[in-house]
Amino acid sequence: VQLQASGGGLVEPGGSLTLSCTGAESFFSKSAMSWYRQAPGKQRDLVAIINSDGTTNYEDSVKGRFTISRDNAKSTVYLQMNSLRPEDTAVYYCKATFAGLNWLGQGTQVTVSS
Repeated sequence: VQLQASGGGLVEPGGSLTLSCTGAESFFSKSAMSWYRQAPGKQRDLVAIINSDGTTNYEDSVKGRFTISRDNAKSTVYLQMNSLRPEDTAVYYCKATFAGLNWLGQGTQVTVSS
């Protein structure tokens, strides 16, 4: 399963970015979709998850700033990121989980800097 993430870039503190990740049509709607991030020298951490029923959960530091959503018709998951901070700088990855299996897409770099 290929997951194609896009939307990263350079943004100033306080700015916004929207990441997108497109997955396999065959079982996308049944998958839990999540975003992870990995900063230099740090482990990869969960940022947000949206289950197949639409329920969501967020890492504490992004609550109220980031919104995860999905469009099953487009097999795409989004991460809307507002009020970005320098500490949000990382490579962001999307992951699909279905039937006990996980697929991790390639990352997209997000850099928050003035």
